[in-house]
Parts: sequence; C-alpha cells; structure tokens
Amino acid sequence: MLTSFRNALNTWPARVFFGFLVAVFVAWGVGGDMLRLITGGMSSGAVATVGNGSVELPELQDAYRRQLAQVSRMFAGRGEVTREIKRGVAMQALDRLVTQTALTDTAEAMGLAAPEPALRQTIFQIQAFRGANGQFDRTQYETALRNNNLTEGRFLALLRLDLLQRQMLETLRAGAVSPDVLTREVYAFQQEKRLADAVDLPFAAAPAPGEPTEAQITRWYENHKDQYATQELRRIKVVILAPETVAKEVQVTDEDLRGAYEQARAGYNVPEKRSAEVVLLADEANAAALAAQWLAGADWTSIQAAATKAGGTPVDLTDATRGQIPSPELAEAVFAARPDVVGAPVKTALGWYAVKVTKVTPATSRTLDEVRDELRARVIADKAIDLIYDRANKVEDLLAGGVQLDNLPADLGLAAVTGTLDAQGMTSTGHPAPIPGSDALRAALIQAAFQMKKGDPARLTQVPAQGSPQAFFAVIVEDIEAPTPRPLDEVASRVRADWERDAIRHAQEEAAAKLLAAVKGGQALSSAAAGLQVRHLPPAGRTAPATGVPAQLVGPLFSLKIGEPTMVETADGFVVAVLREVQAPDPAADPIGFGQLRDALTRAIGNDMETVFATAARDRAKPRVNQQALEQFIQQSE
Repeated sequence: MLTSFRNALNTWPARVFFGFLVAVFVAWGVGGDMLRLITGGMSSGAVATVGNGSVELPELQDAYRRQLAQVSRMFAGRGEVTREIKRGVAMQALDRLVTQTALTDTAEAMGLAAPEPALRQTIFQIQAFRGANGQFDRTQYETALRNNNLTEGRFLALLRLDLLQRQMLETLRAGAVSPDVLTREVYAFQQEKRLADAVDLPFAAAPAPGEPTEAQITRWYENHKDQYATQELRRIKVVILAPETVAKEVQVTDEDLRGAYEQARAGYNVPEKRSAEVVLLADEANAAALAAQWLAGADWTSIQAAATKAGGTPVDLTDATRGQIPSPELAEAVFAARPDVVGAPVKTALGWYAVKVTKVTPATSRTLDEVRDELRARVIADKAIDLIYDRANKVEDLLAGGVQLDNLPADLGLAAVTGTLDAQGMTSTGHPAPIPGSDALRAALIQAAFQMKKGDPARLTQVPAQGSPQAFFAVIVEDIEAPTPRPLDEVASRVRADWERDAIRHAQEEAAAKLLAAVKGGQALSSAAAGLQVRHLPPAGRTAPATGVPAQLVGPLFSLKIGEPTMVETADGFVVAVLREVQAPDPAADPIGFGQLRDALTRAIGNDMETVFATAARDRAKPRVNQQALEQFIQQSE
C-alpha cells in the first residue's frame, strides 16, 4: 500500500498534471456544493453525471487514494485517520472531480479543443521525457508513464483535459485587471510610514532591588512551583527503517553505475556558458554609434537608456549556452567575443546587435571513472529508498497483525532503540538521546512519542522528507515519569534570580506607566522624561521593519493619532513612544513597486474570477450524484 502511495505522489507526471488542478481547485472549496447534488439520471457505472460528462468509479478511486495518502501523512504520529475523515476525503475527492468535469464540459461547449499537434508539442517540451541529447526520448517517456502506473491512453486523456482547461482559464485570467483606485488604496495602506519619538527604559539600567526576605522567596516559589519541576520523562521503544539501516544490504553493479552515469550525463558534461549584455537595433549606423559609446566607457545602465531612446531593445543574457541563444549569428558572435570587449555590430535577420560578454563559464566534462564513487553513493541511496518501501509494507502488515516490536524479524534492516528522554529529546542526564537517522526523523519520532499514551499500539509512521531521505519508525511508550517539583533548597539560586528579574521588570513597568500618564496629561515627552534620552525613530512601515524600531511598537503606532503616546514591552525593557509624523506614500515616486502591487492584485482578482467561473460552470452542469454507488464506494474504502 505504501509503495503505491509513493509511486502515485512522488513521480513527476502526478506533480505536473494533478498539481495544477489541485492547486486551483483547493481554492474553490468543498462542502456545501456537495449537499446540493441530487440523485437521478445516472449512467450505469457512473458515480456522478455532470452536464454531458460523468465521474466514473476508477477516477474517484484514483483521486481518493492520492488524497488519502496526503491526509495520512498529515496525521502521521498525531492520531488515527478515522472513518469520518475517510468519508470526508471521499466526498472532497468527488467534489473536485465534479468541478473538473464541469469545467471540461464547459470548455467543450465553447468549442475548445486540444488537437494532436498540440498534445505532441506539449509532450516534446516536457523535460523529463528528454534523453541525454536533449531531445524527446521514447524510452524515457514510457518509463515515466510506467513508473506512475499510467497507460499512454490515460496519460494523453489527462493531458488533453489539462490543455482544454488551461485554454479557458488562462483566457479568463487575461481579462483580470486591478483598478487604479484599488491599487492606490492598497499601496497607501502598505507603504505608509510612521515616525515617533521614544524613550527606552531597559531592564539593564534599572537599579538593583533590595534583598528579598525569606517570605518573599517562599511565596514566589509556591506561586511558580511548576517552573522548577523536573521534565516529564518517557521510556520508549522504537524501531527505525531508513536508508542508513538497509544500505549495507544494497549491491551495486557496474551496469548500475553505467546507467546512473547515462541518466546524469548532462550534469557531468556541461557545455560552455556565457553571460552577455546585448542591444538590438534596427540599423547598422545606430548600432555602431552605440558600440562607440560603449567602447568609450559608458556603463550598462547608460547603454540601456541610449538603446531605448534609439528604438532598440537591451537584453541581458545570463549563463546561456550556444543553443539557448535564438539567433545563430548572435550565438556565434557571443561565443567568439573576448570578455569585456565590445566588438563590431553583428547583422542578423532581426537587425543589428552590439555585444559585450561579461562572464564565461568554461565547459566541464567528467568521465564515469572520475565520478564512480559519487555515483556509487547515489545508487546505494536510491536502491536503499526502494528497499525501505518494500520493507515498510512488510513491517506495516506485521504490526497490523499484532506482532510486537521485539518480535519483528531481524532480516528487515530495522534499527532498534530503547531509552528514556524528555520532550526536547534529552536524557535525564541532560545529553541528547542517541536516536539514529536525520534531524527530521528525530523530531518526528519525539513528537509522536509525546503525543501517545502508555500502552498505545505501535504504528508505522513515515517521516516527511523535508530535504532528508525518506524514513519510517514505529514507537511505543513503555512508561511515563510525570514532572515533580524540586525542593526549594535545591533550586534556591534560580528562585532568587527569578524574583530579582521580576522585581526589576515591575519597577521599570511602573516607571513607564508614570511616563505614559504624564504625556497623556499634556506634558511633552522630553519634559516628562527628564534625565532620559529621547530617540527620534526612523520611518516604520506596517510590513517594513526599520532598524531601531522595536517590532512590538509597530502595530500600536498605526493605531495612534499624531501626538498620542503608547507603551510597549520588549525583550529588553519598556518603551514609551509618541507618534510624531505620518508619511503618505507617492505612487509616482515608486513606479516599480506600484506596478508590482498592481500585478499582485491582478493575480488575486484572476483567482477570484476563476472561483466565480468554476461555481457558475458547476451550477450550469447540474451535477447529480449516484448516492447508492457513492455509499458503496465509501463503505468499501473504510
């Protein structure tokens, strides 16, 4: 079961063709729409009919498996995926398929199509289908489909649906635009700056408190006894299945190394790359004049401005290979030029180019023998990952059958650990518990152990990758040692230090409150803070931190009127501040920032338009659910 989850979720076709749909449809939501679906007019075998289309049982099964795998990972080590959750996953999967089918039905009604040439061109553009020469490779293509348990027919059907919906949705988004009045309001809110005068009352500058009495120390201890208790300790038993635990069983052949080298050949044989500043002009005279300015010492900013004024186009080429430059003549000129030298203008079919190469990255080539050790480690890691998924299935079945951790077979490559630790992973002696594996595995294991109850059965849990190799663990809690307060004599020095810190904090809080009251009563801050330094704080924005302005002060500043005071506590003390000035932003002074905000708002409006369009498409398609077929599917899935 875990292997099938892994194949479905971790191969690239699932990411390419389901990722887009999931990312869009998550925003459209689920729930209430499903309650409006009614039974009737079912085609045999269909779970739902949607306009002229239908959701068939295999589609729902596939979507349910993928979504349940995601939910299972979210719950890993934090509880059980209940029947109610599984039912919700099934309903959500069906809801998304209904929306997808409604959009496809709408696209077809509009006369949109994804012809064979478009499918072929899209397939040829997919990087994962290309061989070592950079061209489409039929073997790579078939391998990718096979790894994802997809037939070619199913893959092409998914691709066709994706292209249909993309035509419709991208056209819809093209009409989205953020009105100027909205952009200005949001820009003003985001970019407004506020300036204040402030007085700091740091804890470090407070006078030392008097000597506490025994009664004060005892009272403090009794009121904060939990702060001086021991940590809760748990004795756990755990088995770990990770690439490191099974790596010694992996055999690597020369054929494996040759295959790995062929797959990574492009990374070991990198062509020369060049970065260049390029200007395209319509005629030779302008190109020559601009080249002369360049030779005379003009910088790239000046050249860009001159080129634009002359009707030309400046372009930055960054780390481009010869084949990535669209014009053969330009490519030849770039790769023939000496670095930092402006040559004679180059004529192409598009016009005249002036070129200056700014960086050259030489070609690199490494043979199989040179990278053999590196490849061996990579092959071992890959094979180990495949092996642990196979072993994980076996461990999961054994645990589900009631086998205890102590009785798991020794030939599964499991690492067993037993010991006592706290919620931070420390032993009773204050040292890190010796848990093998990655930091992600360690963190997930400790979290799971402290969310379990004593005697809970062991369950195999997969550790989210998060940049580390995949791993699994199963843990049981054998005993729990509850926190117990330490005697006052044992923690007397800590209690005294905490009392002193609290006394200092209380004294500074009183001083800050007195200063705040004086300013509210009409005194100027400088007058009320006699003997204390008044700081003129730099402009602070709602989302733009400013050096010297405490983060705790930013929010209150934007709720004040000019001349009003406020008081906040920071990690170092208290601050009393008075708002001095409000700076309203000018969009004309920041055309780039204003344009970026307009683009972001336009994208948000486009998302909203997609949501409205999807809702309308669903309503128009009048979806109907075969409740009997759906209930049967849910019961079988539970």
